[in-house]
Amino acid sequence: MGVSERKAREKEDLRNLILDGAMALFAEKGVANVTIRNIADAVEYSIGTVYVYFKDKNAILHALHTKGFLALRSRFLVLQHVSDPKERLKATGRVYIDFAMENPNMYELMFTVEAPLDFVEAWSQNEWDEGRATFGFVRDVVRSCMEVGHFQGHQPEALAFLIWSTVHGMCSLAISRRAKVTHLDNPVAQAHEEFLKIIDVL
Repeated sequence: MGVSERKAREKEDLRNLILDGAMALFAEKGVANVTIRNIADAVEYSIGTVYVYFKDKNAILHALHTKGFLALRSRFLVLQHVSDPKERLKATGRVYIDFAMENPNMYELMFTVEAPLDFVEAWSQNEWDEGRATFGFVRDVVRSCMEVGHFQGHQPEALAFLIWSTVHGMCSLAISRRAKVTHLDNPVAQAHEEFLKIIDVL
């Protein structure tokens, strides 16, 4: 490895160290209660070093939220080998649920905390690329289902949003501990199976 490659690796390692330290603090204290100084202290670097990589806390939150979407999309891409589009759609929901339940703090950052979107809106292009790409995967699977005769009479963009919203709602209620009112042993998994029965008849 050459000098330039080693320096690039070291920079990437330090960037990831800052992100990991920030994520741990956000999970422990809440986003509003964490400062750049807290993050610098946690990773044992100066505040100035943190600012070299991120201009403010919103930039850190956006980088973390992007990391989360990339991880979720990588799980989706594994499903491309599933030839039956409706089975692929069902599997997408299960993968989504598994990701949310395994990463509740990241999931909340991806979908609840406003700061990452504040960062996006400050850009000139004002496009939420991470969310668009993830939603696009669901929409494309829905379109594939329609191409083989499923969901006739439905609009793919709206139907994909309905499916995403439904599964997202299940996950959000469970993560916020609101699903306990149902008295189900596993409310998200059980509700999703009921939802799939509805999908099957369309």
